[in-house]
Amino acid sequence: MTLAAAAATAHATTTSAAEAHGFLSPTGVEIAFLLVGLVTFGAALVTVTTRQLVHAALWLVVTLGGLAIEYLLLTAEFIAWVQVLIYVGSVVVLLLFGLMLTKAPIGRSPDADSGNRWAALTVAVAAAATLIWVVVDAFRTTWIDLDGPAAGSTKATGESLFQNWVLPFEGLSVLLLAALVGAIVLSRQAKATATEPGAPSEREPR
Repeated sequence: MTLAAAAATAHATTTSAAEAHGFLSPTGVEIAFLLVGLVTFGAALVTVTTRQLVHAALWLVVTLGGLAIEYLLLTAEFIAWVQVLIYVGSVVVLLLFGLMLTKAPIGRSPDADSGNRWAALTVAVAAAATLIWVVVDAFRTTWIDLDGPAAGSTKATGESLFQNWVLPFEGLSVLLLAALVGAIVLSRQAKATATEPGAPSEREPR
C-alpha cells in the first residue's frame, strides 16, 4: 500500500468516526477519558499547590499515572508504558531520592511558599492556553475511532521518539542527573556543617 493510499484510508476512517459520533453522543471510552482527565487535572493542581514536598511528589505519581491511562484510552500503549517506566518509575523516584538526600521536611514547609505566586500563575495560565490552542488548531476536525484498530505502530512511534526527539530526551536526562548531583552536594555540605566543632548535635536541644 502506497503512502497516498494509507493517507486516504486514515482520512476515511477519521471522517467516518466523526460522522458516527458527536459531542451529544459520547462513547464509554470518551466518558472514561473525560473522567480520568478530571482526576489527573485535580491531582496536578494539588501537586503545585501543596506545601508538603513529599505529598507533592506522591501526587505527581497520580498525575503521571493518569496521563498513562489517557494514553491507553487513546490506543497508544507504547507511549503509556514509556510514561510509566520513565516518568513514574524513574523521574519520581529520582525526585524522592533528592528529597531524602536533602532531608526535606515531611510536614508543611514554609520554604515551599513563594512570594512570586501570581507571576507563576500567570506563566502557567499562558503556557496552558498556548498548549490548548496548538492542540485544538492541529486537531480541529480530526476524529479518531477509539473502538477501531490502532492507527499507528510501535515501530513508527519509537523511530519518531528516538530519531526526531532524541535531543530533548538527552537534555532531560542531563538535567535530572544534575539535580541528583546537586542534592548529593547539598546533603554532604549539611553533614559537614553538622560535624564542625561547636555545631549543635542532632541529639542536643537547639
